[in-house]
Amino acid sequence: MRPWWPPRPCQAACSSSCCATAASKPTQRSGGRKGGQAQASWARQRFAEEFTQQHFKHLKSYSFDAHDLQGNCEHFMGVAQVPVGLAGPLTVNGEHAQGDFLIPMATTEGTLVASYNRGMQVLNLCGGVKCTVIGDAMQRAPVFVFSDARGARDFGKWVADNLERIRPEAESTSRIAKLQYIDTYLANKFAYLRFNFSTGDAAGQNMVGRATFAACSWILANYGGPKVEHFYLESNFTTDKKASQINVMRTRGKRVTAEAVIKRDILQQRMRVTPEQLAYHGQVSNVGAFLSGANNNGAHSANGITALFIATGQDVANVSESSAGVLYSEVTKEGDLYINITTPSLIVATHGGGTGLATQNECLRLLGCTGRGTVYKFAEIVAGVVLAGELSLGAAISSSDWVSSHEQYGRNR
Repeated sequence: MRPWWPPRPCQAACSSSCCATAASKPTQRSGGRKGGQAQASWARQRFAEEFTQQHFKHLKSYSFDAHDLQGNCEHFMGVAQVPVGLAGPLTVNGEHAQGDFLIPMATTEGTLVASYNRGMQVLNLCGGVKCTVIGDAMQRAPVFVFSDARGARDFGKWVADNLERIRPEAESTSRIAKLQYIDTYLANKFAYLRFNFSTGDAAGQNMVGRATFAACSWILANYGGPKVEHFYLESNFTTDKKASQINVMRTRGKRVTAEAVIKRDILQQRMRVTPEQLAYHGQVSNVGAFLSGANNNGAHSANGITALFIATGQDVANVSESSAGVLYSEVTKEGDLYINITTPSLIVATHGGGTGLATQNECLRLLGCTGRGTVYKFAEIVAGVVLAGELSLGAAISSSDWVSSHEQYGRNR
């Protein structure tokens, strides 16, 4: 059986095209440390092609220096190219995002970009979408285990009484992370502490992990009550990369609301539905969402969020939390449609993670969301895109255009 690593070196008489392809790559520079990164990726490409007896022309083609991926991807050997469609412009009337924005959406789902673009056109015709960031907190949730419930209860009281002593310990690990408050939840003989931080332009999961560990180390060293039998830095109570009711209620990342009033005549002309039809459809859908236990009573927040996340270098697994939504609509006294969606756990960043990579940073530049203090602007834009998608798909289902649209635009035969 052939070893997985390292790949056997190609011989001078090798007839495989992999060596010639790797040697001819104009965008992978050589020399020094960066050259070492490129050589390593070429070796993995050769190994993969020899191991599978396949040639990977497109997987190996990219336009950035492999060294730039340090901290983002281990064992790098190529790229998955995801098409980026352009929707908009979308008129956003936010506190941070103000103006018209072109929206890059990375997706392979046919009709998705067209549907969001349709929703944006209707929003624009009605004056745009009003977006507001109403909450901001990133968590880490350690658990302290005691011998009985009274020990956990007394510990929770001590933490509340000593918050101002705990705060500087938590904030000592970062100039960005700021401890806002600590929620204590008791069950059985366990004390779950949910540390809530602001994290600047970063999403902040790793940042708050370091900060919480520093705070808990101080707690363990200074708590004089009943013995802590066990301690775990993460208890699964932040529900990291998982949908949960606590994040809908208490916020994780940014809590953002997008709202608009859609004029009756525009809705009828562009979407072929009335405000009454959409509002009633929403009531029926609420029952379906309730019965199914869904984390969102809207149509498809995850579609727009995922497409933007991939395009802009967000941690795509955070769609698990970010897809939660609370949709509301009503017919106004003027006979128009008021529509509003709150995204309670939108985890976004304009600094750190994948946001500095080549194409991802270009998409953030397209949105004007690079540089310090831009994360709220980005969050408002994402929320506006989500509302555009809800409006478009909700109308398509209500008017029975949904299937015919997918048949025309979304199938590869």
